Amino acid sequence: MHDQKTISPPSLFRIPAIFHAFPYLISAESTRHGGVSSVPYHSLNLGGSTQDSPENVLENNRRFFLALNVSLSDVAKSHQIHGSEILNVLKPGRYEGYDALITNIPDVQLAVTVADCTPILILDPIRKAVSAIHAGWRGTVQEIVLKTMKTMQEEFGTVASECFGYVGTCIDECSFEVGEDVAVHFPDTHKRWNEEKGKFFVDLKSANRDQLLNAGLHQKNIEVSAYSTVLNNDDYFSYRLEQGTTGRMLATIGFTIQ
Repeated sequence: MHDQKTISPPSLFRIPAIFHAFPYLISAESTRHGGVSSVPYHSLNLGGSTQDSPENVLENNRRFFLALNVSLSDVAKSHQIHGSEILNVLKPGRYEGYDALITNIPDVQLAVTVADCTPILILDPIRKAVSAIHAGWRGTVQEIVLKTMKTMQEEFGTVASECFGYVGTCIDECSFEVGEDVAVHFPDTHKRWNEEKGKFFVDLKSANRDQLLNAGLHQKNIEVSAYSTVLNNDDYFSYRLEQGTTGRMLATIGFTIQ
């Protein structure tokens, strides 16, 4: 179990420390603070697939990306389907059916939506290429992170050992209680049995971190978020804890011309 932490003072986003060394990179993970949405989407709901008003969601997105000095017209998103399809994004816009986005084009800001699922951000600093991945349990068992790294290698010539990765804030292991139907897809290293509850607990963070390692990233070049959507629900949205009626966060990455 992670230690409970809070973000103080409340901020619209956190920047992964692993990316601080790259001034041309724009990367962040949103919190639930600083927006205009009311309960139960309070306050920085960035997801359109909710019952929140579209006007609120648009204003929240404007505030979030403005804080990053990014224009909404430069953002690329996709309607995610909990699969493992990967899109090489050539221009900003709204796409359908992809859970991973990659690009090597400056000023195209990739973003994925999460509210318990795992966001993963990857930087290839040598070839100036990035990826943003949405990995729920289905995407994780489909090895979407490994597939994304392979696609970056094919499209951009990426070498995994030269890359940096961030495994973002999601549901933590001690909160992700699942039945045999889900647990059967995970190896013993990423799940544990709880006799008292008669349930398994799955660790999505370690599962996706291990995919980065298996792809060839160095351990020292990987950061795993210390935060949890459940344990730190004051700062993040949790679909499970809030029983499906809640907002959505974004994890985003892109780069500018230097």
